[in-house]
Amino acid sequence: MGAEVGLAAGTIAPHGLRYLALGDSYTIGEGVDDAGRWPVQLAHALRAEGIGIDDPRIIAITGWTTDELQAAIDQAAPEPGFDLVTLLIGVNNQYRGRPLDEYLQQFQALLAHAIGLAGERPQRVLVLSIPDWGVTPFAAGSGRDLAQIAREIDAFNQEARIACNRRGVAFVDITPVSRRHGGAADMLTADGLHPSAAMYALWTALALPAARNALA
Repeated sequence: MGAEVGLAAGTIAPHGLRYLALGDSYTIGEGVDDAGRWPVQLAHALRAEGIGIDDPRIIAITGWTTDELQAAIDQAAPEPGFDLVTLLIGVNNQYRGRPLDEYLQQFQALLAHAIGLAGERPQRVLVLSIPDWGVTPFAAGSGRDLAQIAREIDAFNQEARIACNRRGVAFVDITPVSRRHGGAADMLTADGLHPSAAMYALWTALALPAARNALA
């Protein structure tokens, strides 16, 4: 703001439904253990409801932008046919000051790729909005314009929401909860920037109904 990871060490045996999680530091869970990552929490929550889904295959690295994620997916070449695909990407585009129109073009390509990996079933794809890192202690000490961060993130999210609506993909808005709780010490890792497992649990609670519907 390393490479692909798969099933966490010691995970339980596969249940049948395949899950692919695509993203950046928010998906790999920078600073939290494997079980604290929100995609892993989401799979656990679905299994608790009797939905037999594997722990996710994760393609995500801290710092990735949309084009870097696309390159990593191309290199990993995951086999299509996932039962659930989640996508959360874009904060590093905003952080690096890259333009909105570039983000939109690359996001749309990623969304189409995600749908393809879900077997051309857009209803099996979930997109999570970009959280607002501008509420964190890291941001407060960065000297950057916090209101501008919020405006830019809102603009990125608005374009992503429109793109999802056009493709019939569920859009889960986690940005408000990130703004309400993102400055609290227990919601952050030690770096004062990345979410803790407790924050990821809030995101999981918001994503769970959409994931349940996707797999119905």
